[in-house]
Amino acid sequence: MNNTSRAEYPRPDFQRSHWQNLNGVWNFAFDDENRGKRERWYERPDFAGRQIVVPFVYQCAASTIADVSYHPVLWYSRHVTYKEDVENLRSYLCFAAVDHEAEVWVNGRFMGSHRGGYTPFSFDVTDALHPGSDNLVVVRCEDRNDCSQVRGKQYWKTENDRCWYTPSSGIWQTVWLEKRPEVHIHSFELESDIDTSMLSLRIILNRKPQQPCSFTVELSKDGVCVQHVVLSMHEQTSQWKIPVLEDDYIDEIHYWSPESPSLYDIDFTLANGKQVDEVHTYCGMRKISIRDGHVLLNNKPFYQRLVLDQAYWEETLLTAPSDEAFKQDIERIKQMGFNGVRMHQKIEDSRFYYWADVLGLVVWAELPSTYSFNPVARQLSIESLTAFIERDRNHPSIICWVPLNESWGVRNIYANEEQQRFAVALYHLVKMLDGSRMVNTNDGWEQVSSDLCGVHDYIPDGERFSHVWKDLESLLEGTAQGRMIYASGYSYANQPILVTEFGGIAFNADMVGSHWGYAGGVADERQFLNRLSSLISAIRSKKEIQGFCYT
Repeated sequence: MNNTSRAEYPRPDFQRSHWQNLNGVWNFAFDDENRGKRERWYERPDFAGRQIVVPFVYQCAASTIADVSYHPVLWYSRHVTYKEDVENLRSYLCFAAVDHEAEVWVNGRFMGSHRGGYTPFSFDVTDALHPGSDNLVVVRCEDRNDCSQVRGKQYWKTENDRCWYTPSSGIWQTVWLEKRPEVHIHSFELESDIDTSMLSLRIILNRKPQQPCSFTVELSKDGVCVQHVVLSMHEQTSQWKIPVLEDDYIDEIHYWSPESPSLYDIDFTLANGKQVDEVHTYCGMRKISIRDGHVLLNNKPFYQRLVLDQAYWEETLLTAPSDEAFKQDIERIKQMGFNGVRMHQKIEDSRFYYWADVLGLVVWAELPSTYSFNPVARQLSIESLTAFIERDRNHPSIICWVPLNESWGVRNIYANEEQQRFAVALYHLVKMLDGSRMVNTNDGWEQVSSDLCGVHDYIPDGERFSHVWKDLESLLEGTAQGRMIYASGYSYANQPILVTEFGGIAFNADMVGSHWGYAGGVADERQFLNRLSSLISAIRSKKEIQGFCYT
């Protein structure tokens, strides 16, 4: 009996019905001497000396191991019964996220490898499986204290320091088997246009079909079909524009916003002879744009009240303890009066973005940082950023991409032209992959080409904030935390200005001064609310500022 943890389908925005969750108890071993490959552990299950609960990492209590010491090489194994309940379909072994490098074997056969600790991957394992019997799945993971990796807030030293935390090594999101036809939907891109009431759709198959395929799109709202079209696919990639119509001559289209997170269900059906691929997804009709230094949502001014979300849990670290935890977090964020989050230094589980879509919370989606500037770090950043956007670009909640934060990984960007060019290249890479959203290239300071001017400033109270930010010229010619707002050779060009980090008030009634925070701590709720109120009032009084993000 293998009790399944995190049993929900991992991709509600890309959902198939034929799947098998592989979370739960796996066999597990540390391989500190790196002996496993030499001794061919991938061919036998007896290498494991203990068990672990997937998808929780060995460093956390929920895994049942709770060992925070450094182990760079990890091995997992489990037996899987192959359910041959659907004929003529291929079986794919899917991983939502494994940090940092993974190699996978099925019944001793090597299936493939992947690097990048925050992004998904899958392998066609059909030919390695034994129908109707147990199959041995083995995963080798490697996660070293290397600052060239895309790390985010995962610290590379022995003890946690300031706002860097315990790493999450190995499998930390859901593992599952999924069945797909030989020719199937590999990915798709949705882009809504509220000005023309159209939905742009691009479908990418895993390969070009040998004969034309029938492709059906059904769009529905609250269970009522509002559009049904049958198309033909001849190539691996096809794109169309589909009108979004409703029998409502007053509202016509229901837009997505934090106040009214209206969603349309979408069902895709790809028919290739007798094989059919069915995928369920959804979309929100919404538009994010910039005009005259203001951010607009659905063509109306949108003042952003964001909170910084680092998404670490005490008992489970990077992995959410449950799907309900995402939902509760978002509900609490909205109850406190925020309308969005900066998902800070983390590519979050797809289920978080799903709940943000459903409940109505805008998201700034931020690439986790490397902490070195070298060819490996640059390549890993590009790979992860590309995979991030490809996975999550269809979420209406995401309104902004953030490739860099506070010059982490590009510490000399103020004057170093090579680092500036890299940052500018990331900006244009994002715009090429997704031109429908804002990009805040290097949030905080030392900015280059960017759609926004995001400034981090931990001034301790509203009075001093008002003095330092007395006018736009004072801000742009001054510094943020001792760093210039723009890198050398770059300057403000009427972008919307937001205070994208402020506050950071350490609040502990019993241990003032013992916890890390910005500009000193407070001893009680009254002191905290007074400080917070003065800062927010000062920010809201500045007409140049288009929003804020509390840390």
